[in-house]
Amino acid sequence: MRRFSNTAIGAVTVAALCTGAWLLGSGADTHAPPQPTAAQARSGHTDARSAPALPPSPPERIRIPSVHVNAPLMGLRLTPAGSLDVPPAEKGNLAGWYEAGTTPGERGTAIVAGHVDNADGPAVFYDLGALRKGTGIEVDRRDGSVALFTVDAVEVYDAKHFPDEKVYGAVSRPELRVITCGGGYSRSTGYQGNVVVFAHLTGSR
Repeated sequence: MRRFSNTAIGAVTVAALCTGAWLLGSGADTHAPPQPTAAQARSGHTDARSAPALPPSPPERIRIPSVHVNAPLMGLRLTPAGSLDVPPAEKGNLAGWYEAGTTPGERGTAIVAGHVDNADGPAVFYDLGALRKGTGIEVDRRDGSVALFTVDAVEVYDAKHFPDEKVYGAVSRPELRVITCGGGYSRSTGYQGNVVVFAHLTGSR
């Protein structure tokens, strides 16, 4: 499997996730998904407790019980324009992972992305912004193992100032980023930014 630098994926990474089709169709802004509070942002302190890296193995499912996520994962590649492709919008309970990058549990930064909503209503990561530090994330892997991650921070960024290096940059331990749309919402352009969950591997089974 050819590996690409995650830093090659720019702020357009999840642009196709961010149309806000449901809000646009409903004609109401009152159903906007939850957004992370300042208390869930990075504090500058890095949790030293990290489990040993797992061997590479493609992920098959992601579970985040605290926000009722239990979804299969499909492989995502870069489009000709250099952005990350996205799961089919009509499949609301489907997320994807960047299959040319790090597999979840392997040393490095693994990327998972999914829609916040679609034309029918909330989608797989609608409640992602409600996650809190210390929350558990489980990723089932093809080799039969389950990678267990702990959330370090949940932040929201304006698309024009998306911190590529902070989100996609190289790390020395197994880490995970879970990304969807968020921030302000405009009926003309959709969501104005992205919610990003930062997590690191703390175990496996």
